[in-house]
Amino acid sequence: MHEHDDPLDTSLRDLLTTSHRIAVVGASARRDRPSYDVAAYMARHGYEIVGVHPGHAGEKLHGHEVVASLRDLDAPVDIVDLFRRSDDVPAHVDEILAMAPLPRAVWLQLGIRNDDAAGRLRAHGIQVVQDRCLKIEHRRLLGETVSEHTT
Repeated sequence: MHEHDDPLDTSLRDLLTTSHRIAVVGASARRDRPSYDVAAYMARHGYEIVGVHPGHAGEKLHGHEVVASLRDLDAPVDIVDLFRRSDDVPAHVDEILAMAPLPRAVWLQLGIRNDDAAGRLRAHGIQVVQDRCLKIEHRRLLGETVSEHTT
């Protein structure tokens, strides 16, 4: 397995400590959904969370208005966190590559992997994390304490 398939802890720690704004594609307002739990956790740790979900566009979630698609973001994001099935990931690649500026990373949540889509993103200099939970990795690498991102 190559490092790009299994990023080193130092690489993930750097990403998490230098990122501030995360777009959560597939964000849910339902508290029993993993996308809600992960986004709420990251928001509690000082990250600005922008939900991306056409069914919730215009609603407030984690302190910010949900947008219908990545094209509707009003400011750059550091990480695009995908809560979509592996087969749905390629449909988001063109939308991600059209972002200006490009995000630093695309994070595919636990159980989500698409090597072809990851390769396309990496070819444009975007770090890709696959089949890992953002919340679990944050807790593992940075601990449960509120990070310096808190404002």
